[in-house]
Amino acid sequence: MKIKDLFEQWNLTGLKIKLSIAEMEWKPCDTDKDAAWDLYVELLTRITTQPLSDEDGVEQTALDSIHGLFKITRQTLKTHGRSCIKFTRIAVIVLNQVVRPFTARWHRKSQGGAFDSPEQCAIFRSELQALQVQLRNYTQLLAVLADVEDLTAVVVDDM
Repeated sequence: MKIKDLFEQWNLTGLKIKLSIAEMEWKPCDTDKDAAWDLYVELLTRITTQPLSDEDGVEQTALDSIHGLFKITRQTLKTHGRSCIKFTRIAVIVLNQVVRPFTARWHRKSQGGAFDSPEQCAIFRSELQALQVQLRNYTQLLAVLADVEDLTAVVVDDM
């Protein structure tokens, strides 16, 4: 399977991927699988994939949790080192093209007091829900890469 096929299979389309990377075969080594597992666990247990009802949570805390994916991904990459390059290709694309635009936009807005406005909070939560769909798809992809049972739907559906 090619990397582009992985993205398409898990509905992570519209990402800009160099053709040379998109056409690479996905043949993960154990280190790639271990790194995918580590990030899978982090995504599965955060607001990144879990519902946030209108009555619960704090927008700034949710934004901080999403932003925390940068540190977690970097640490995962450092922990598993250069031998998890196939995982790294996927993780960096998702981090920079899915997570970064959301956090950059909302960081600026939050610094400007957006979370003091009920209307802005509603927009944030709506955009968070859209991001969560993409990150649940990514989490499902990570389960496949890690060669583990995917619990994404089980955790979300049970809530």
